[in-house]
Amino acid sequence: MTAVDDFTRYFAECPLIAIIRGVRSDEAEAIGEAILSAGIRIVEVPLNSPDPLASIERLAKRFGDRALIGAGTVLDPNQVQRVADVGGRLIVSPSTNAAVIGATAQAGLVSAPGFFTPSEAFTALAAGAHALKLFPAEAASPAVVKAMKAVLPAHVPLVVVGGVKPDTMRPWLEAGAGGFGLGGGLYRPGQSAAETAAKARAYVGGLA
Repeated sequence: MTAVDDFTRYFAECPLIAIIRGVRSDEAEAIGEAILSAGIRIVEVPLNSPDPLASIERLAKRFGDRALIGAGTVLDPNQVQRVADVGGRLIVSPSTNAAVIGATAQAGLVSAPGFFTPSEAFTALAAGAHALKLFPAEAASPAVVKAMKAVLPAHVPLVVVGGVKPDTMRPWLEAGAGGFGLGGGLYRPGQSAAETAAKARAYVGGLA
């Protein structure tokens, strides 16, 4: 299966993306196992984490047959190939950077750039984005998502990122959001695997 096929399948099974910013490479596998144990199958290591490529490589080798592993905070198209070289298959950015999106699509990886306006969303789609990350969601609302979904292609997942808690997901879903990226509410540097697993289960429960 292609990376896009796996993203589509895993996101349909559980529409959550775990963002483990600040994870160390020596703890990445334990944190990854904790997240997967809750049912989340998409994991993003932001590139402003300590030794992120080593963490991505460890996660991809350990879980690549049952999860989609990739990088976040990708700001330069040159970073895309470096992520691919260590087994990463997902590229997430905080911005709508057409060069990064194009490099990602050309490499056969999943592109999920950040956007905040309809213009940015359509720019991202024209460049080859596979999913759209609404960021920062703290500055948006479910009403904004509902308005955007009226014009965005129905098949493109809209992923809400920023300030989401297990008990605040339902209004976003009812407005048309496809799922969520989970950052500090799921994982903070130094957090134990047990605490990560408990938080992941709470988020999965919030989808019900």
